[in-house]
Amino acid sequence: MQTLHWQKSSYSGDSSNCLYVAATPTDTIHLRESDEPDVILTTTTPGLRALIRGLKDHSDLFPRR
Repeated sequence: MQTLHWQKSSYSGDSSNCLYVAATPTDTIHLRESDEPDVILTTTTPGLRALIRGLKDHSDLFPRR
């Protein structure tokens, strides 16, 4: 099993609730939150791009805190 190199998202800032991202050479993206580090969401670059685009397109449904 490969070792993942996690990077803190720049959008997390100094918050205690952080999103971490790790990418692999096979175009796989892994996402996890700091409060649940054992729960990992795995997707591809196109899949993550579609998710982000969908969230941006419907940002009115997700109020900012």
